[in-house]
Amino acid sequence: MATSRSAGRSGNLPSVLRMEDTRPLSIRRGFDDTKVWIFDLDNTLYPSACNLFAEVDRKMAEYIVRLLDVPIEHARYLQKSYYHDYGTTLTGLVKLHKIDPHDFLEFVHDIDLSALEPAPELERVIASLPGRRIIFTNGSRVHAERVAGKLGVLHLMEDICDIAACEFVAKPSPDAFDRMVRRHGVAPGEAAMFEDMPQNLEAPHTLGMTTVLVHSDYDDHRAQAQIRKWRTLPDHIHHATDDLTGFLESYSAVPDK
Repeated sequence: MATSRSAGRSGNLPSVLRMEDTRPLSIRRGFDDTKVWIFDLDNTLYPSACNLFAEVDRKMAEYIVRLLDVPIEHARYLQKSYYHDYGTTLTGLVKLHKIDPHDFLEFVHDIDLSALEPAPELERVIASLPGRRIIFTNGSRVHAERVAGKLGVLHLMEDICDIAACEFVAKPSPDAFDRMVRRHGVAPGEAAMFEDMPQNLEAPHTLGMTTVLVHSDYDDHRAQAQIRKWRTLPDHIHHATDDLTGFLESYSAVPDK
């Protein structure tokens, strides 16, 4: 797909994109009014190339094997079915098998973070963003703290809104975003949401947030397969980038920030 440019404060912020944004500059959303920067965690704050989420993915299948006493192949099938049908594997397990979500999260996030490298450049550019910064994740707070701490950006975050804080209502449900907005006093028109899953940007777009898709090479959802067919950005995604640090750095470099 073609390399393009993404609109921002000055209307022409550079970013490495995988598709053209053909919408007129006048209707593209920038960051002039952004006062709250909201980041998904897995495969968004860190690059999917480190394959860290594969460890979480493997642990989810192991949990189902132990819970239901089924072969690993069937556990993987159930895991992905719940993920596709309910938004998260956890949501499906709670609805269908009445599991303790805390037990699940503790098990699947007990992973080795050695593949994750500190990200001083990401730390620098996030520190330069004006306003508040929040992590909003379908994972656990402990997992987010460990990962953000290893990256070196935890101290820059005002708070972490995890799935427990949303009473286990998960993205992409609009209710999850409503709960996050109320909990943290976020004015959607003054917020930007960064996500690797395109369906998780539909609700924040409806609320009025600026939306940024951070491309992930970790392809385990049908929505990600659809991205390869795009030639223009869908209406609910204002920007797309392969490089979160570079995208934020482009914003930070705008003189009138």
